[in-house]
Amino acid sequence: MSAKSQWSREQLLVAFNIYCRLPFGKFHSGNPEIIKYAKLINRTPSALAMKLTNIASLDPAITSTGRKGLTGASIADKRMWEEMQNNWEGFVNETYATVNSLTINKFSEEDREFLKDIEEKDHTTDSYVGYNKIAETKIRVGQSFFRKAVLSAYDFKCCITGLNIPKLLVASHIMPWKDNPQNRLNPKNGLCLSVLHDKAFDLGIITITENFTIKVSKKEYLNNNDFFISTLLNYENKKIRLPEKFLPHQEFLTYHRENIFKA
Repeated sequence: MSAKSQWSREQLLVAFNIYCRLPFGKFHSGNPEIIKYAKLINRTPSALAMKLTNIASLDPAITSTGRKGLTGASIADKRMWEEMQNNWEGFVNETYATVNSLTINKFSEEDREFLKDIEEKDHTTDSYVGYNKIAETKIRVGQSFFRKAVLSAYDFKCCITGLNIPKLLVASHIMPWKDNPQNRLNPKNGLCLSVLHDKAFDLGIITITENFTIKVSKKEYLNNNDFFISTLLNYENKKIRLPEKFLPHQEFLTYHRENIFKA
């Protein structure tokens, strides 16, 4: 195997970062972002697009759908996949550090917009008082990554309603941020929800079953408000739209049903 055919750790980190941030349907050589990053890591757009499909062959959410042509993952790909699953925070920090070291600007315009959006509009209420600037930046970058990974997995559509306006969508934690630090950045601990359904999920008014169907709290059933019925109660027992990547982990869904849902 030639040195050129072997992917360096730096190149793989960039590829995995892109895998997490882009919808599966955009893994092609004509995608402007793939073209941009391929040049950055001295690979062809076709090679980078192929690497993304190699990575996809390791994702059960994708392979379980029976998609064809997803083969060729290397030993290095498999090792990095396991590394990512076992330490999301460390993985996210290293991938962004790598991407930033390869670019002139520390953050792309897209990254700055996402960071601004996270800071001003997302539902996270954690206080960063007492954190130094480096720690705060890592937290913000982590939140930005989580949002991109979750929303791209659901193709930027609310998994309950299908709403596809990004500014009205939230990467909602299934197991709350404060309850499971190890999985704060794990996209399998996320759902793409509208701002309304995110709030209802956080408050335990709705939950998701092990079969990925929606349950509405019985405590709210007496609410005969038309808006409540049309936006929440009418989705009772309906299946959510499953993501193309990073299927929600059953452990997190169980935690939500048992500890947050108002059964």
